[in-house]
Amino acid sequence: MSIEQLQPATQQQASVYLPYIQGNRRNILPHAISLYQKGVVEGHRKIEAGENIPFVASWNVATLPSDLTRCRMQFDGEADLSYEVMMASFEFMTFLIELMENHKRYRVIDFSQAFYRKMLRLDE
Repeated sequence: MSIEQLQPATQQQASVYLPYIQGNRRNILPHAISLYQKGVVEGHRKIEAGENIPFVASWNVATLPSDLTRCRMQFDGEADLSYEVMMASFEFMTFLIELMENHKRYRVIDFSQAFYRKMLRLDE
């Protein structure tokens, strides 16, 4: 199923995350929740001056925005290129919203630079 085919979450489901999401991003929130509930997304990491690298990201679906979500990413189907990051589900939801914004803008499914920085623990 593609991102365009996702049915938006209900207003009741979205209301739980509203305190954590600001501005225009609230319009994307119902679709981001729907993606979150799937627990997996496939995409391509854009590499400057190189070929995009396919990835599969999977995560546990938490009940509350403050619950932890563990996201696992595997690049190019290689076990050696696997990464894992944990964060509050409301923070992960923000990254899914950014993924959806990027998809709408660039027609590619990829996470933001900020997500990869967190995953690689570059800001710690």
